[in-house]
Amino acid sequence: MLEKVLVPDIGEYSNVEIIGIAVKVGDQISKEAELITLETDKATMEIPSPKAGMVKELLVKLGDKVSQGSAILMLELDGVAASAYASASASVAAPAPAPVPDRRVIPDRREQQSEPPPELVERRSGTERRSVGVAYAGPGVRRFARGLGVEIDKVSGTGRKDRIMHTDVQTYVKKSLQQLAGASHGAGINVSAAPEVDFAQFGAIEKLALTRIQKISGNFLRRNWVTIPHVTQFDEADITELEIFRQGQKELAEKQGIKLTPVVFLMKAIVAALKQFPKFNSSLATNGEELVMKKYFHIGVAVDTPNGLVVPVLRNIDQKGLFELAAELANVGKKARDGKLTGADMQGGCFTISSLGGIGGTAFTPIINAPEVAILGVSKSQTKPVYIDGKFEPRLILPLSLSYDHRVIDGADAVRFTSFLVNLLADIRRLLL
Repeated sequence: MLEKVLVPDIGEYSNVEIIGIAVKVGDQISKEAELITLETDKATMEIPSPKAGMVKELLVKLGDKVSQGSAILMLELDGVAASAYASASASVAAPAPAPVPDRRVIPDRREQQSEPPPELVERRSGTERRSVGVAYAGPGVRRFARGLGVEIDKVSGTGRKDRIMHTDVQTYVKKSLQQLAGASHGAGINVSAAPEVDFAQFGAIEKLALTRIQKISGNFLRRNWVTIPHVTQFDEADITELEIFRQGQKELAEKQGIKLTPVVFLMKAIVAALKQFPKFNSSLATNGEELVMKKYFHIGVAVDTPNGLVVPVLRNIDQKGLFELAAELANVGKKARDGKLTGADMQGGCFTISSLGGIGGTAFTPIINAPEVAILGVSKSQTKPVYIDGKFEPRLILPLSLSYDHRVIDGADAVRFTSFLVNLLADIRRLLL
């Protein structure tokens, strides 16, 4: 059954322009679904469908002017509506015309003003007709913006005559979230943009594009550095005996195609330290009022690649032996350098190791890999004279740099953690206890 849908009572307005059509031929629509949007000199209003059905024919187009009673479209009623309509017709001999539902759209208070407030200055640039501070948007878009907590006046419209659409509100929210995650994520922090400098005026220059990894990690590093109160605790571990043991296992490891590095010993020792000091194996909840205590032990290991630094995560360290960890570490390192790591390979870490020992350095302040609360920096080991039992002996000393989130970890706990770790590395037999 076909029914012609008409413009309902829209108040005192006539010859109102259609600025939006929300349906097309073939659309299956529900009762109260938006059909068209009208614009008066004071407000916009959305005309809903009085019944459910399928759009068979559109009788208007954008830019047409309509009044109460103007035809909008032909609607093929769905089974329920058609059956109800037929039953009502058969039961009433002389049916009275159905009352026209009140479809008037009441604009908000700003739209009810006959003129914008005098302090609002109208801008006229090209086709722009919006007044500063007066949002040009329909009631549905306004409801959508209010639901997201968006001030509609701050949204730029991309629709006809700069009308604000749903997608404009979504774009505004997305940009706002990106800005929060980037420059000023920390509460009360307002970081001004760096000045633009024309370096070419001082001499020859060359511009190199950042790699994809650098672009992604750069934002995370800046956010972590700005929003986390970092403190770094430095210590030194005597790994003389550990290195003797590692070298003694070198031939056996090579027969299995494995390179036994100091990092695997560090991972096992760190797990023991995390068990002893579980606060280091936690994350601060987003509400800032709880700690999420983790019962698993996944360690991230920073890997230097041609495209930038990445941190693959090795899982369940407490359940694996040294040779197994060494093989796994070599595998993820190769995947990282080949650019084959997946997102899953870099998620779920509890604690991170950043080892620069193969390159050099004596100490550094690593940036915490949020949502973790601590990271261990490892520098190059050196042979140093150590006074033992009344005489100096040459010992292999490994510099350690522990950065921690001071909101979660106190300085005394950090010292206890590094002292415990240093003792384990000095005598790895303690790992068996």
